[in-house]
Amino acid sequence: MKLRTKHLGEIEIQKDDIYTFSNGLPAFEQETEFALLPFSQDELFYILQSTKTEEVAFVLTNPFHFFHDYEVRLTDALKSQLDIMKKEEVAIFSVLTLQEPFRKTTANLQAPIILNVTKKQGKQFVMSDSGYETKHYLFPQEPATIPEKKGEG
Repeated sequence: MKLRTKHLGEIEIQKDDIYTFSNGLPAFEQETEFALLPFSQDELFYILQSTKTEEVAFVLTNPFHFFHDYEVRLTDALKSQLDIMKKEEVAIFSVLTLQEPFRKTTANLQAPIILNVTKKQGKQFVMSDSGYETKHYLFPQEPATIPEKKGEG
């Protein structure tokens, strides 16, 4: 089927590319079907594109590529809702907030996107007590430099 996308123009997708988010996403509750599309050849970045609204698209990444000690503990309720039976069915992504320059881009580690890749179901999982925030820099940031004071004379 043809899909008009925000970042990739019109593309052809397969039914297998579509994930159902039964409750939508926070602030996008009416958007319940999304296609997961590669956004870079190195498969570091993806687009989660609404199949209903062209302008609704999120840039995602696998957070474990950037945050090696990142932990997501799926609740039994979430596993049940997404019909997750084994860990091989799970894919975890973080929503990015793209910045200019790109090195200032941040990842939402507090609310990852959880996908059951077998059953094609997804949900944004808010981990409010995790200590993670909605904006973690993807790349190390250079410390701000403080200009030296010049002597008065």
